[in-house]
Amino acid sequence: GLYAITPDLADTDLLLQKVEAALQGGVNMLQYRNKLANHKLQTQQAREILPLCRQYKVPLIINDSVKLCLTLDADGVHLGADDGNIAEVRARIGSDKILGASCYNRIDLALSAQQQGANYVAFGACFASQTKPNAVVASLELFEKAKNALNIPAVAIGGITLANAPQIIQKGTDAIAIIQAIFGANDVKLAAQQFSQLFKK
Repeated sequence: GLYAITPDLADTDLLLQKVEAALQGGVNMLQYRNKLANHKLQTQQAREILPLCRQYKVPLIINDSVKLCLTLDADGVHLGADDGNIAEVRARIGSDKILGASCYNRIDLALSAQQQGANYVAFGACFASQTKPNAVVASLELFEKAKNALNIPAVAIGGITLANAPQIIQKGTDAIAIIQAIFGANDVKLAAQQFSQLFKK
């Protein structure tokens, strides 16, 4: 389904408005990520987003910070390549929290992440991305391979729009992770609804 990742906004009220609109639109999972905020602002924003996620029964995943995930008792944490050892993080957060791992364009990383206790892996960038213009490119065929190789869900990320999302969904991705095409839209709720509908076709 639809995996929304929050934009880099310093304005917490605006961020909360956008997050609630996205949740109303049918997001299945929300990741709090703000690369520009300091730890204090990250803690404040994530703390205010958590009750919204609880209200809409959507898991809140914290990007990078195991400490913040545990402090707030959020639902899980997402790790990039340099954010720590997956097995060690799994031991720290316990078995009931969700653990995701970025695997870029590599099935070998995904298999290793699965073995170490990840609940899902993310591949990307699938298309040219405004958020990470220099990201490695993950071919759409990767999702067909992942379907056969992995027992955990694969998430597609990077430059996904309403126009190109159906291509990846057809290749078998379990979820699409989106920042700009939802939170940058004039109508956030409508954008989320339109992406959610793609999984129902």
